[in-house]
Amino acid sequence: MTYEVTLIPGDGIGPEIAAAACEVLEATGLAFAWDEQSAGEATLVSEGSPLPERVIESIRRTHIALKGPITTPVGGGFRSVNVALRQALALYANVRPARSIPGVPSRYEGIDLVIVRENTEDLYAGNERMVNEDEAESIKTITRAASERIARYAFEYAVLNHRSTVTAVHKANIMKLTDGLFLDSCRKIAAPYEGRIVFQDRIVDNMCMQLVQKPEAYDVLVAPNLYGDIISDLAAGLVGGLGIAPGANIGEDAAVFEAVHGSAPKYAGQDRANPTALILSGALMLRHLEETEAGARVEAAVREVIGEGAFRTADLGGTTGTKAYAHAVAERVRALEAAA
Repeated sequence: MTYEVTLIPGDGIGPEIAAAACEVLEATGLAFAWDEQSAGEATLVSEGSPLPERVIESIRRTHIALKGPITTPVGGGFRSVNVALRQALALYANVRPARSIPGVPSRYEGIDLVIVRENTEDLYAGNERMVNEDEAESIKTITRAASERIARYAFEYAVLNHRSTVTAVHKANIMKLTDGLFLDSCRKIAAPYEGRIVFQDRIVDNMCMQLVQKPEAYDVLVAPNLYGDIISDLAAGLVGGLGIAPGANIGEDAAVFEAVHGSAPKYAGQDRANPTALILSGALMLRHLEETEAGARVEAAVREVIGEGAFRTADLGGTTGTKAYAHAVAERVRALEAAA
């Protein structure tokens, strides 16, 4: 069977790490037909849009995409391509695992968290305006339908992946209507899982403190869009940074798997970028395709190669280039397959 996948290399270091991820995924022995689609700054110049409709059409046809980082201007310019993709394809669940990897410099060991973030509404819906030249406002929208949907996803994820606890993150003590609705929705969805999955809730500022103090006490976290974004990066910091943090955006009819770090344009073309995040996102993609064993081999290969220390990129304390690192991981994937 050949899997047709939309490949969005992105810009900056994106094309380099996308090529690395493809090499590792192909080392599993699975067949892929990559439908490469450009998006981002260069596409804005050449086609007048950072996200041409052809990209959306490709994902609607293949139902799955692997995406490198795309530059988003700060303060002006075009809106985030990531947000536009999520909204166009109704990718309502953002899933961000944060798992310690032996050999990656970090203040913590044994971290194994999963952040499930609502991906379509909240302040990130972009409903904002200038009231006058000195005042701007942004409207926060929380709906019961979206809140229940993401809570249900988090509980089902916990069941399917043998997790024990789901923690809802909110600020319902202050935002009693919006975050209160989110929390109420999570409680409703939690009820049928009683006895299988422990449910608890935490106020978002307290949650951030506890993740720094005792991250081992938490398992699956479910949160509205903005809090989920912030907590996801915090959790990535616990395990060594965004360079090893995979991400998935899941909808009913499509899924996009991405490296969540930036495009780092100043390092483009230098063979210095760390492709681990996109490789691990590819492993999530394999699991989504129900190629569970292949996904597990990719994850194991990454952990073994980094743990042994001979092949590490500069951000992980080594001197290995992007291509050589990817080749080492790909060779380990093949070795694990042969030994199976």
